Amino acid sequence: AIIEDTDIKKSFYKELGQIVKPSGILASNTSSLPIGDFAGSSGRADKVVGLHFFNPVQLMKLVEVVKTDLTDPNVFDVAKRWAVSVGKTPVSCKDTPGLLVPNLVQALQLLERGDASMEDIDISMQLGAGHPMGPITLADYIGLDTILFILEGWVQKYPTEPSFVVPTILKQMVQDGKLGRKAGQGFYKWNGDKRV
Repeated sequence: AIIEDTDIKKSFYKELGQIVKPSGILASNTSSLPIGDFAGSSGRADKVVGLHFFNPVQLMKLVEVVKTDLTDPNVFDVAKRWAVSVGKTPVSCKDTPGLLVPNLVQALQLLERGDASMEDIDISMQLGAGHPMGPITLADYIGLDTILFILEGWVQKYPTEPSFVVPTILKQMVQDGKLGRKAGQGFYKWNGDKRV
């Protein structure tokens, strides 16, 4: 995995384009950046797709397969077939920023306004929508600092987009060092990969 930073991804994909055989397909698991923002750096934008696996990967069957305007249709089909071959169900997605994170932001806004407790938000999405973990738990799982970094980048790039806002509660948690699972404390307490 590589940080959700367009410049870092451009550098990484440039390097991949130089070392991976020319027929090789390159994929990114990003759930926050448009693939087109860095695909061209590879020197083979027609062979770059997004393959966004949902967490926890071992439980979630869905994979968002993302193509840019430059992705070769055959490459896109190969990516979808590969997803099926590893036991996942692929869905085709447009290349846009924020496949997943805006949903996490909405959950954090509910919590910040006091509309519901984090436990109620999580259990509602688990039982009501069939998610294996709720959005607050998922935010902790991903890393609150990672989500903050992504959101701050979006706010700079898309300043008029109303769904790209940074909840104050998220800033405060990161400022307090409560980064989620990796720090042992986020919205919930963690012991390794388990919520306590």
